[in-house]
Amino acid sequence: MESDKVNHILMMLSSKIPAGSIPSVRTRLENIDISESEILALHSQMKDPLLSILLSIFIGSLGIDRFYIGDVGLGIGKLLTAGGCGIWWLIDIFLIVDATKRKNLETLSYYLR
Repeated sequence: MESDKVNHILMMLSSKIPAGSIPSVRTRLENIDISESEILALHSQMKDPLLSILLSIFIGSLGIDRFYIGDVGLGIGKLLTAGGCGIWWLIDIFLIVDATKRKNLETLSYYLR
């Protein structure tokens, strides 16, 4: 893939994947033939870290933040324990952004195999 297309795609994805994974994603994108429309479709499937932190702050004790990123088991656990009596909810406020970015990287890695 052309380097300006790769740079454009990385700018779109940079806020949704971990910063440390950008060099490996760049290498994969350079070595794969994927259309920009496929990348846009993939981008629309990725979860927004900002929305996940807002969900975590306001209704995270119900596990909605974990359901949003696809961690159904953890979402059920938070729901049944009322956010671990508030402790799990508080910890998740700090962890949910990284968890969202890791989930997005897993989704991206699946499509770039």
